[in-house]
Amino acid sequence: MPAGTPSSPVTAPVAAPLPPAPAVQATPIPVQQPGTRPTARMDDFRGQRQERTEGGRTVITEPGRVIVRDPNGQSFVRHNDVDRFRYGARDVRVTREGRDTRTVVVRPDGTQIITINDDHGGLLRRVRRDPHGREVIIIDNRPRGPGFGAGLAAGVVAGAIGGYFVALPPPVLRIPQNRYIVEAEDAPPELIYDTLIAPPVERIERRYSLDEIRYSPSVRQRMPSIDLDSINFETGSWEIPPDQAAKLQAIADGLNRAIQRNPSAVFLIEGHTDAVGNDVDNLSLSDRRAESAATLLTQQFNVPAENLTSQGYGEQYMKDQTDGPSRINRRVTIRNITPLLNGGQASLPPPPPGTAPPRTR
Repeated sequence: MPAGTPSSPVTAPVAAPLPPAPAVQATPIPVQQPGTRPTARMDDFRGQRQERTEGGRTVITEPGRVIVRDPNGQSFVRHNDVDRFRYGARDVRVTREGRDTRTVVVRPDGTQIITINDDHGGLLRRVRRDPHGREVIIIDNRPRGPGFGAGLAAGVVAGAIGGYFVALPPPVLRIPQNRYIVEAEDAPPELIYDTLIAPPVERIERRYSLDEIRYSPSVRQRMPSIDLDSINFETGSWEIPPDQAAKLQAIADGLNRAIQRNPSAVFLIEGHTDAVGNDVDNLSLSDRRAESAATLLTQQFNVPAENLTSQGYGEQYMKDQTDGPSRINRRVTIRNITPLLNGGQASLPPPPPGTAPPRTR
């Protein structure tokens, strides 16, 4: 597989479910113009971290993040996607429905983004409801059929652990490597768009939950991706400077075209760092940078926030195996995860530019 491709660890992680992400705050967040808000840095959070041991794992909490170190060497960071939806909202309502939590973010035009989470914080459902009551289902993670989500019981599906981790063999690539991982800086807009709507590189055997996709590298391997390593962040900061925002224009245009084609499409925005600094800082920093990229795509380029999810991986999947500074390791990766969520079938290699593949079922 190409350098930087996510791969499964040698040993499986702890089987217990991951600790939940921080709870969402039931308050809208005003939208600020780029460059007008103070630059936040990792230095601001180190002194607020708290560490505990839980079920054999090390769990570190800091404002807005929960970081989990597994004995197998993997690390996971959790945040709440709904925080991005609160920007510019008219109202935010959080209620309990039995053991589930229902969050409704109301936009100024009356559109509602409805998110339902289970008692472990796992996403069950996300829906966009327009002012006329019409709904588009963005994500439906409710169990349907044997084995879905793997959390029904560890081991129901081979390699499934704790509702968040699945081990699959590496896919067999039948497309060129430069179509499997596309470098955004050199890619024409049509190639970016084609990659964002490309089918899986291998047959998808079942539907996967969002957590399984986030935390299972071998599941993410099934989808082509786009790497962007030209954004220059300030050291220790996750804010995207105004002069760097234009580098996301082609990505944003491709995302908007893909979402117009399929309003329920979901795209994962990944954050990666080099190995400079400690691994906890890098995991938190990468997650915050991915979230910043997703936020900017919405606020500046009008990509619907609910069609994006973000996740940081720190220094775990480096393209250049070096302990020093590395631009290609400090990158944002974008991939379409809709077929993984929906159990879409693999197809032939991506078509030539300008040719749309069949719609994912």
